Amino acid sequence: MSYWNTYNGKYSMRIKFLCLIFALGSTFTVNSPAQSSMMQKYNLPLLYNDDGDDFIIIAHRGASAYYPENTMVAFQKAVEMGAEMIELDIMMSKDGVPIVFHDAKLNKHTNGNSYVRNYTLNELKKLDAGSWFDSKFSDQKIPTLEEVLEFASGKIALNIEIKTEAVSDKIENGIEQKALQLVKKHGMENHVLFSSFDYRAVRRIKQFDSNVPVALLYDKSQSNRLLPHQLVEKYNVDAFNCSYRQLKRKWMTDLNEHDIPTFIYTVNSKRKMQKLIAGSVTGIFTNKPDLLKSVVENYHLNNTTD
Repeated sequence: MSYWNTYNGKYSMRIKFLCLIFALGSTFTVNSPAQSSMMQKYNLPLLYNDDGDDFIIIAHRGASAYYPENTMVAFQKAVEMGAEMIELDIMMSKDGVPIVFHDAKLNKHTNGNSYVRNYTLNELKKLDAGSWFDSKFSDQKIPTLEEVLEFASGKIALNIEIKTEAVSDKIENGIEQKALQLVKKHGMENHVLFSSFDYRAVRRIKQFDSNVPVALLYDKSQSNRLLPHQLVEKYNVDAFNCSYRQLKRKWMTDLNEHDIPTFIYTVNSKRKMQKLIAGSVTGIFTNKPDLLKSVVENYHLNNTTD
């Protein structure tokens, strides 16, 4: 088990892989050995199943290409497929319980209607959270954050995304504080990466505990044209998350020059996975953790140094 902020990447290997980057039309730059020392200032979570390859396979809402997203079966299967981290989304029930669900409204992914915030936990637990995907998953319910923490503890690291819809001006007993309390209750504070598109939530988590790993999810409207490293410094976070479409040459150069851990979502194409791995990103969010695991293994197998 090792901290992911201590990756002294296989730099000679990366230089060797430049041909792959050019072949794929990549716009990315490669880290140099002189930059590795700067990564020490970023605090990333411990992985329970660290394979030492300096890359994190993140199951986006679980193995959500094959199972209903943000359900226990999707999380269980992600572990079986070799994911090293699970990304999940949290909202708050009417009675103030952090639950795992992506949308503000229930109608798309359950047989409920209206907004999550209008349902108590007991009411949410009566809903079918699986049949929208396939009728054989009709037994799947909306998990609470605590249920997922109980499952993940000792098994797999988590990226907990605090949904913007759940963030309010309330700091005491707000979703940030409640989520952090649950994480600590289950001894997962060293195995969790918090993130949010709402920069208030990002800042609050760090205010509650500066040692807890936090990533900023890029939101254009709050960023004032700042470069990634400027945002990371401004909000005192440990990583920068953005979409594949948002990632551009200028950003990748900036991130590599400042050795900022970088996570990219949501990538389900083998070619794009290869391109990002060659570009030295820290991890990829995917709905297909089995495919990403295969791509990573083949990449290292085909490009090992003597």
